[in-house]
Amino acid sequence: MIKDERQIIYIVIPVFNRWHFTKACIEKLQRQTYKDFKIIIVDDGSTDGTSEKIEMAFPDVLVLKGDGTLWWTGGINLGIEYALQKGADFVLSLNNDTLPKVNYLEQLIEAAQVKPGSLIGSTGIDPKTYEINYCGEEIIWLTDSVKDLRNQIDEEITGQLFETSYFPGRGLLIPKVVFETIGLFDRKAFPHYMADYDFTFRAIKAGFKVFCCVDAQLGTYPEASGANQLMEKKTWKNYKEHLFGMKGAANLKYYLTYVTRHCPWYLLPISASIGTTKRLVSYWIK
Repeated sequence: MIKDERQIIYIVIPVFNRWHFTKACIEKLQRQTYKDFKIIIVDDGSTDGTSEKIEMAFPDVLVLKGDGTLWWTGGINLGIEYALQKGADFVLSLNNDTLPKVNYLEQLIEAAQVKPGSLIGSTGIDPKTYEINYCGEEIIWLTDSVKDLRNQIDEEITGQLFETSYFPGRGLLIPKVVFETIGLFDRKAFPHYMADYDFTFRAIKAGFKVFCCVDAQLGTYPEASGANQLMEKKTWKNYKEHLFGMKGAANLKYYLTYVTRHCPWYLLPISASIGTTKRLVSYWIK
């Protein structure tokens, strides 16, 4: 049960075009059982009229504008800075291609009260089948692989929280004390992908814990990501973007920075070698 004290969540959603996703996400948020929240859309130079449409359809939603150079990390940081200036208790980083269940925010806040000071991540579900497709992972550095925590779900139990090694930013509730302790997402090292993984690793190293809340469920569209769209059509141009471009989730520069920062030093040579090889070949076999 949520305690009586008022906890304000600022929801920060970086966007670039894809108005249909943004509209559906805002509509779902407006139906939440938990009401103490504000929405910040960071529009990084959309050309489909996103900002104007939000201002007309959702006048209570704040729009911050970029010029197309913010990317994900710059956008999320801009929204976080604003939220903290306005007195946010929590910041929820969220992607626009998500559909929160009606009790989504309520479940996140309840989990935050069970694990005070922790970062609380969301469980991803397929919006058509409602099957869970993500609820956190434990990293295995030796093989550059992960243990999927979905196998630990007990459908007879409510309120399950799984401690994780890291978490993506597409639905992550972050207490303000985390930003006060470790700062914002690292835009310089990770301007688009991997900034969220790096941030949660940094938080854990600073003494915070990261959990996935099984009951805080979020419809997700993995196929909508720019990285997965690059994987759909196998061309040498897309392969180059996959490995070196800003939209490439396998970007070798960012991956090697990430693994060097966070992998235990004694496992770094083998983990980095395996991880690099996987990124070089995965494009052609998926």
